[in-house]
Order: sequence, then structure tokens, then C-alpha cells
Amino acid sequence: MPARLLRLPMLAATALLWSCSPAPPPASSAASPTVQSAHAKTAAALDIDDPESFAAAGQGFIAKPSGQVHSASGELLWDFDSFQFQSGKAPDSVNPSLWRQALLNNHVGLFQVHERIWQLRGFDLANMTLIQGDSGWIVVDPLTSRETAAVAIAFAREHLGEHPVSAIIYTHSHADHFGGVLGVISAEQARAEAIPILAPAGFLEEATSENVLVGTAMARRAGYMYGKSLPRNAQGLIDNGLGKAVAFGSIGLIPPTQVITQPHQEVILDGLQFVFHNVPGSEAPAEFTFNLPQLGAYCGAELMSHTLHNLYTLRGAKVRDALQWARFLDQALEHISDVDVVFNQHHWPVWGEQQARQFITAQRDVYRYIHDQTVRHINAGLTSAEIAEQLQLPPTLSQHMSTRGYYGSVRHNVKAVYQFYMGWYDGNPANLDPLPPIAAAERYVALAGGALAILDQAQAALDVGDFRWAAELLKHAVYADPGNQQARELQAQAFDQLGYLAESAAWRNVYLSGALELRAGGPDEGFARSRLVEMLAHAPIERFLDAMAATLDGVAAADSDLRINLQFSDRNEAYALWIENAVLHHRRVDSLPPADATLTLTHRFFLRMITGEAGAASLLTSSETQINGSTPSLASFFGMLDKAPGTFGLIEP
Repeated sequence: MPARLLRLPMLAATALLWSCSPAPPPASSAASPTVQSAHAKTAAALDIDDPESFAAAGQGFIAKPSGQVHSASGELLWDFDSFQFQSGKAPDSVNPSLWRQALLNNHVGLFQVHERIWQLRGFDLANMTLIQGDSGWIVVDPLTSRETAAVAIAFAREHLGEHPVSAIIYTHSHADHFGGVLGVISAEQARAEAIPILAPAGFLEEATSENVLVGTAMARRAGYMYGKSLPRNAQGLIDNGLGKAVAFGSIGLIPPTQVITQPHQEVILDGLQFVFHNVPGSEAPAEFTFNLPQLGAYCGAELMSHTLHNLYTLRGAKVRDALQWARFLDQALEHISDVDVVFNQHHWPVWGEQQARQFITAQRDVYRYIHDQTVRHINAGLTSAEIAEQLQLPPTLSQHMSTRGYYGSVRHNVKAVYQFYMGWYDGNPANLDPLPPIAAAERYVALAGGALAILDQAQAALDVGDFRWAAELLKHAVYADPGNQQARELQAQAFDQLGYLAESAAWRNVYLSGALELRAGGPDEGFARSRLVEMLAHAPIERFLDAMAATLDGVAAADSDLRINLQFSDRNEAYALWIENAVLHHRRVDSLPPADATLTLTHRFFLRMITGEAGAASLLTSSETQINGSTPSLASFFGMLDKAPGTFGLIEP
């Protein structure tokens, strides 16, 4: 059987790895008078220069890194100097409130938080925290990538001494809080030295499965949300709200050796008392916070931060429970009695119990207010768009800078609460089965009298600063004719202005990434799956088989009744796969049932298949594989798996 007939699946597993090779960025439009006027009002309404916040962001500073971090292949992963352009007052192209957050997040380096506690900030999106135990450092959240984590721990040792790692804590199941662990310690050393690795209940399942099923789509959208392709300048990427940027390097994982299962659980780590508090289903499905009673310190993980967070993240994810989140924040107020400092895994700490109480209370109440007022309007019959248009925070919350929407936003969090309770349908029969976007666009363009008429109306909207309406009109023009360069440029100009207006870094990145692609084109490649092997090695086989089933071309499989066995030669695992009613089923088996073909392979080769490193030729020739039965049947099976490249259009069909 020719190797070309064996088409192997490549499955996604994270929303943080998306790569492309963009051309030099084309010129963006200048900030319009409308944008400049809005920025002036924002600057006048808020305490933008707030000296206390800037003092807190810089408190405990020890040293600042410089230079760049590259992958083993030479790819640039991190540039400590790329945001040096950020100083002084906000440029016209940046919301002054977001500029303030960018300046605060630009306090990068090694900081002493408290006695025996340090943080490394600005080495990645999240913080790495070091806690001095009796024999070494207890490392909390070792960043996203192996490469930046290795630089961070080396930088700490340069300034604090050659301390070993005595324990590792993962506060929750998002990759920016565990993915760099192999840059801090090797799996072999962790095993040999019996290093305790602690995580909340459900961590391993959530960490390895969050994005497996729809990771391809998440990864594509994450490129927009995190501004991966944007130039780092005043017209491009300036911040991500939670931190400066994401390190798109190699993600790994060492499984936890101890899981915190109780709502409140005490553990002694390297001579220090930890009291963990599980907060599942808040910011992450598996998450905990903890007290350090001997040090008078509390770690809020990502339950709290110096921004309004996401109830729904724009890269795509399950909606979070605002009510549960607020309840856990209320419990946190009980956990900070007699603490000197509250430190979290993004941003800078809060010192003093009174200040910490004010900080956590505002965080609690912003989620509860958004929840309660959205539900009130739902019951009054308003749709998600209508609620988002009119719901605003009261001054007592909107003036508190840590509740501003630098990452999440009130508007899209309102829609998340609506979705959590009511789903996608707004109750209007006209919206029950609407036309798909391309068909609707073609009809709207025809109704308007053709593309030129729409472009005239869009230009008029741009001229008066009605950017949302311009974007709406031009959405139809671009979808009806993606090759219309005038429509693309006008839409890019509308996105420029909306990006400049945005207080949320995520919104800004989405708008400006859309503008960039309208001018320069989309990505040539999807995310780099090969960087995930060290994390995927710990995911259950069933998770990949579920994802494989979701790639089956149902039309092509309509008349198929293929049965395939998968047997892992280096693990005591075997699976029966069969297609029935155009659905791919799988079941773990103790003995292999009759099948059209049996594929025996190693777990390592299976991971290479999943990440795209091993193709059809390798499957046929590798010493790690064996095919028994019908090779054509196996080829037919893999041929019905529809590999998604992850380069689909977001601003065009």
C-alpha cells in the first residue's frame, strides 16, 4: 500500500501555541479625532498616574533582566527589551487606562515580596514565585515554557544564590502556570530526589484535556487574543492585561505527587506550613489558593488580580461561573486575617491587611455585580447584546483600578453570564435559524445596492467616528467579496480605531490582529504541535481518541463499518475502535476483538503521530509499529479523519 494513502491525524492540545510567519507589518492608520477625544475623557475621569500603584509595582525590586530568549532551534521566544518604548503619557493610539496597566506590567525582574518570598515577573505572562524552605526553594507556578522558566530560575540564582528546588506547586491547570516546569527541574531529578509536586484536585485531567477537542480553533483565536503576530509598538502589542505577553515555547509537565483534595488542607513543605484552599470552577476548573501562616502571607493564585478577569475568554473556552467565583473571593476575606501581604500569580502584591481587604472586596463585588445585574435584566427580557450595551459598573467599582477591564471586559463578561444561564438563543424566532454569514453578506450587499454603496456608507461612518457601524457594514462587504481590497482596507481602518479605543488588551489585540490580516493575509501554518510532547505524554489515551472521533468526516463515513484495534506495545493498554452510524467509537479492551486491522505501536510513536512528527511513511516503516490485517482498511480509516490545519479565516470566509 503506497504510504501516501495513509493520512494520519494531527490533534491539537493547547490554545497557547500558534505560529505563523507574517510579512513585515503594513502601516496602520493614525488615531482619529474621535479616538483622541475619547482618550482625553478617559484620562480625565481616572487616576491614571496613581502613585501608590506604581510604588507597589516596583516595591522590593532587586534586578532587571535584558536580552532575548531563543529556542534550541534559534527561534526568538522572548525579548526583555521589546517594550522599552513604553514611558511617559499614552500615545494617541493607546487607551490611557490600558497604557497605565502596560506601564505597571513593565516593572519586570526579580522582586522580594516578603521575608523568604520572591517573585520573577515579566519572564512570561504569569509570575514565578520562590519561597525559601529549610533546604531550598519551593517554586510556585513555573511559567508557560521551558525556555523562559530556565532563564528565570537562573536569574534568581544569580542574585540570590545557588539554592536547589525543594518542592513545586501548581496553583491551577492553565498552561502559563505549569508548562515551564522542565526548565526548573528535570523529570529525572524530580523522581530521584522525590521532589514534592503539589496541585489541586482535578489538575492533571484539566491540564492535559482543556483544549484537546477544540484546540485547533482555540489556537487560531489565541493568536488574535494574545497579539502574537503584532509588532511591539504603540500601534501594535503593548500588553496583555495580565502581563506583557505569552512565551510561545516548549510546554512540559511533571505530574503532581500530591493532590490537594479537601476544601482546606494543611501540608508541611520543606519545613513551612501551607494551608491550601481549593477553589474549583472559579478562574480555572482546578485551582487552589494558600496561606503561609508562619510568614503572614497569602497567595491568591489567579482567583484575584489587578484587572477584571474573563468569565469567557476570547480564545474560546467553557464559560466560568461568576457566582461561584464571587463566593470563593468572599471566603478569601476570611483567609487573610493577620496577613502582611497578598501575592498572586499575575501582577504585583498587595501589602497590609486593610489594603488587601479592599482589593479582594472590590474583586468579589465586581463579579457579583455583573452576575446579579445581568440576571436581573435577563428576567426583564433583555438579550445579551442589549444588556452588554447598557450595563455599567457603579462608580465605587469602576473607580477601583484593579477592577478595570484590562483583560476581561464588562461587555463580554455580561454576555458570558447570559450564555451560562440562557445559551446562544435570544428567544426571537428570526434568530432561531438565521442565514449563515456568507449568504447573509451577499444579500445585504445586494440590498444596499452593491459593494460601492456599502463602501460609501462605511466611509461616511468612519469619517464621523462611528467605527462599530463601519465594521458591521464592512464585515458583509468582505464576506461577500474577500478580494475587494478597498473593503479590506476600510475594515482594517475601522479595526485600528476600535483597537486604539479598547481598554481591554485582549480586545485591542483582537482588533489589531484582524487589521493586520486584512492587510497582510492570514497565517501559513497552524500551531506547533511538536512543542507539546512533554505535556501530552501525561494525557490519557482516551482523551486523544475522543478528539480523533471529532475529526471523522461524517459524510465520508456514512456507509463505513470499519473496525480497527490499537495496541500499545510498551503499555498494558489496548483499544477497539469502530465506526457505526458515521460515528467513531472507542473502548478500552483486555483482549483484542476481531478487526479489519490491528495497529501495534509504542506510546512515543503515538504521540509523534498526534503532533504531526510521524507521517504515513513512518507508520509503515518504523520499528515502533506493526500492522496486522488489512493495510488498505487502515488507510481507509485514517483517510476519513479530517485534519484541520488551524489557519481558517476569522475576518473573511
